[in-house]
Amino acid sequence: MSSNTSPNTDNQEIDLGQLAQKVSGLYDRFLNSIFKFILFLKRNAVVLGLLFVVGAAIGFFLDKKVKTYNHQMIVLPNFGSTDFVYAQIDLLQSKIKENDTIFLKEIGIKEPKKLGEIKIEPIIDVYKFVDNKVENFDLLKLMAEDGNIDKIIEGKITSKNYPFHTLTFTTSKLSSKDQTVEPILNFLNESDYFKQIQKESLQNIQVKMNENDSIISQINGVLNQFKNKMNSNTGDKLVYFNENTQLNEIIKTKDLLIREQGNLRLDLVNLSKVVRDISFIINQKETKGVNGKLKFVLPFLFIFLFILGGNLMRFYKIQSLKNQ
Repeated sequence: MSSNTSPNTDNQEIDLGQLAQKVSGLYDRFLNSIFKFILFLKRNAVVLGLLFVVGAAIGFFLDKKVKTYNHQMIVLPNFGSTDFVYAQIDLLQSKIKENDTIFLKEIGIKEPKKLGEIKIEPIIDVYKFVDNKVENFDLLKLMAEDGNIDKIIEGKITSKNYPFHTLTFTTSKLSSKDQTVEPILNFLNESDYFKQIQKESLQNIQVKMNENDSIISQINGVLNQFKNKMNSNTGDKLVYFNENTQLNEIIKTKDLLIREQGNLRLDLVNLSKVVRDISFIINQKETKGVNGKLKFVLPFLFIFLFILGGNLMRFYKIQSLKNQ
């Protein structure tokens, strides 16, 4: 029994010894690499210093010269014009990529070469999507039964039906409402078809409001007659009038009509344009990524490239000697 375990113990001691030697060798090589790196830095201290100063100077110049400003608008496409608006934004982006300054100037954009990326995204608000719209709620419920509700809410088909959308674009210099915002909005509103739809819709709303005012006036006449009868009658007749369900229905109808008039007045505000601008924020300086930080990034980038180049040259020389 003991004769069988002795060789195993010796093998384990040999394995542990070899492992210790390998670890020690790796540690020595690690220390040697650090020492060589320190020597490299010492030999090239002047060059590295110059690279740091040059990189900082170039970065400082670029930070002053190259700037990006973000601009944001919240818009409300009306009359089912959402797909049209998205198509128009895609057209603008393609013209910007093509550097078609003639087209951009024709639609009123000042300094088109300074205009950068433009895009539009929906403001996801499922509560607005189903607000007072039973058909939208039923549609969302039906679609949710066959898939992930989050994917459906954020999906392309559903998202275009949200009322509000965020339109963003960038410029390489400070801009103003007259230079970019107004020309873009005018471009989105240039559609003979949707302008005709707008005209008819506003007329329909006005007719509806006039009819509602007429009905409310008639209801007020009925209520005044009832009030006069109440003042001239007492006792059992008063109880009869209080229990008159038709009168209650008239009062409810008046309340509904007043609410509808309020909503229609709000519609007149929102429908004043095919694409209604809700708000806009301009000239937000871009600070993400390396924007404004090149004075710090370039010095270390130059030093890294110099060190990388030195190591590649050293590797090339070693491999060349081995192959000779």
